[in-house]
Amino acid sequence: MFDFIRSHQRLMQFVLLVLIVPSFALIGVSGYNTYVSGDHDLVKVGDTAVTLQEFERARANQLRQMQESSPGGFDPAVLDNPAVRSALLESLVDYRLVTSTAAAERFSVSDAVLRQSIASMPQLQEDGRFSAERYNEVLASVGLTTRDFEQGQRFELAIGRVLGPVSRTASIPQPVIDQLGNALTESRTIRMHAYGADQYYDRVSVDDSDVQAWYNENKEQFEVPEQASIQYLLLDEDAAMANLPELTDADLQSYYEQNKARFTRKGRVNISHIQLNVPSDASQEQREQILQQAHELATRAQADPSTFAELATEHSQDAGSARNGGSLGWVTQGTWPPMLDRAIFQLTEGQVSDVVEGMGSYHIFYASQVEPEQVQTLEEVRDDLTQEVRHQMGADRFADMATRLTSLVYDHPDSLEPAAQALSMSLGSASGITRDGLLNPEDAGEHAAALSPHAAILNDIRVRRAVFSPQVLNDRHNSGVIEISPDTMIAVSVVDVIPAHIPPLEQVAERIRDLLIAERAHVQAVQEGQQALSELAAAGSLTPSNTSDTNGGDSQVQENSDTGAGSDGVADATSDDAIDAEGGDADQDTALADRFGDPVTISRIDTQGLEKSILDAALAMSLDELPAYTGVETARGYVIVRVEDAGTQEADSPLLSVLPDQLAQMWGQAEEEAVLQAMRAQVGVEYLPEATEAINTPDSNN
Repeated sequence: MFDFIRSHQRLMQFVLLVLIVPSFALIGVSGYNTYVSGDHDLVKVGDTAVTLQEFERARANQLRQMQESSPGGFDPAVLDNPAVRSALLESLVDYRLVTSTAAAERFSVSDAVLRQSIASMPQLQEDGRFSAERYNEVLASVGLTTRDFEQGQRFELAIGRVLGPVSRTASIPQPVIDQLGNALTESRTIRMHAYGADQYYDRVSVDDSDVQAWYNENKEQFEVPEQASIQYLLLDEDAAMANLPELTDADLQSYYEQNKARFTRKGRVNISHIQLNVPSDASQEQREQILQQAHELATRAQADPSTFAELATEHSQDAGSARNGGSLGWVTQGTWPPMLDRAIFQLTEGQVSDVVEGMGSYHIFYASQVEPEQVQTLEEVRDDLTQEVRHQMGADRFADMATRLTSLVYDHPDSLEPAAQALSMSLGSASGITRDGLLNPEDAGEHAAALSPHAAILNDIRVRRAVFSPQVLNDRHNSGVIEISPDTMIAVSVVDVIPAHIPPLEQVAERIRDLLIAERAHVQAVQEGQQALSELAAAGSLTPSNTSDTNGGDSQVQENSDTGAGSDGVADATSDDAIDAEGGDADQDTALADRFGDPVTISRIDTQGLEKSILDAALAMSLDELPAYTGVETARGYVIVRVEDAGTQEADSPLLSVLPDQLAQMWGQAEEEAVLQAMRAQVGVEYLPEATEAINTPDSNN
């Protein structure tokens, strides 16, 4: 066979050509490359496409960014759902639309615009100004050359010109802004009377049959997910510091001597000087004349040191210090040239030196203050040194223990006990660990992880993923060492697994009882609140309106005459406090008003901490006749609201000042979206079946 091929090469080339060319004709060169590489188009965008490889790279980048922004606290499963994957694919399609448009329309930016954009980046600035040194450092840290970075920035600026003008030119008509401002500042002055459900707990009863009936109908609500009980070894600073050997005096003395310079404050002098400069081309005679003048000034200053500042101002040729009487401030020993340093630190306080030559000049020094070298003794720093040495020993021990722990959990894969014994560490126990978090203590049983001092670590997504990995959960092998942070590591092993189950009635009976009491107390609070509101409507001086109230709605009655003020912000009520509105005279109206709290003025911009349902009900009431009443069912019971006045608050809120910009930004985003939709229709966007598959395919790494 092979002999035939070798002897008929031209014939075989023709046969291969006949077989291959039709395949290219059917799928094209790009399709053939796609077949070879394993890549597939997901969405056709005009003449280009978003491919599977692009989509997977974007998913990987998205996951990496989220993990970097919240290490340890981020669960990758949050991104592993069709909604997130669909949104990511849509963003890739939009980006492809914008880049294709920028290329087709030849959008570009000038060098001047590019330079200005780069110079304005805060991360490339020092003290508010662009720093070339900082620029090079940042690029080097991320492995980019200036050419690559500037090309990337030029590209981003170019594509920004596609939609940028759309959002930047968006504006909201002033009447719309005014109308929204009025809606935000529209106010009501109200009083409230609350019927809290907690006030009725002792007035309702629940028997065992009620608990049993509720359990039979709703027990699925108490289903406990699959949970694991574990043992763990936690290596942290406390574990490394435990059982460290005691420090001896000799150890501390040796460490003190090695670091004595840290506890020594060098001597310093508050110095002033008179400086006479010697020109570099001065003759010997000139030098002698300058020296003679220096000696004369030194003699005068030594005779009366109080005149030193005056002499320095008049004669010193150091312009910087002469205007300040020759003052140079505090000078630390060892910071000046040796000749000058020795002369300065030989002076006592208030002493004037002889003439000292140095640095091409003659100097006369005056020491106004002298602080000698100060050394802290070992006893003065003993406590700090002890802690410092122990922490160094702990750090060294931590590194050694981390290395040994990694080896031990693999050398003894079936138990953490050998590692605990070898490292003299305590094994921790925890129960109630699920794939999604830690169970409530009542569901977790003994050693509930939620009550552990290490609960935050045990709830770390990396720990939970390790616990429920097949190797640890099913094979009961040790996990590897999980690094939570540079100074915290943990290894876990599963002791027991409890499948998902519904607890028996006796285990949850008290919770059901509490739940039923709360529900019935809430119902009674609402009923009494509604009854009080109806009694207000039935009062002779009140006219009822919209008095029906169902499940969180509101009911409203209006009063024809004003009444007085109450004493509390929100007055509470019990059944004995229900508003009595049988009569209709003015005295009775006043008694009714006394049951309400102090007046408060509310608006959408100043809610006074009220629940949204109460705020909405008060602002929605008719203002034809005031005072008016309405009732609101809340999560805590029922509230009767009395609206006494309406108005407009002062428009000086910071929210109102930024309202035009926020509205313009929102409108700009809406216009950008509209433009993108128009571009999609113009260019043509086609979602292939592979896109649906990619969106619905979970990440195998999770």
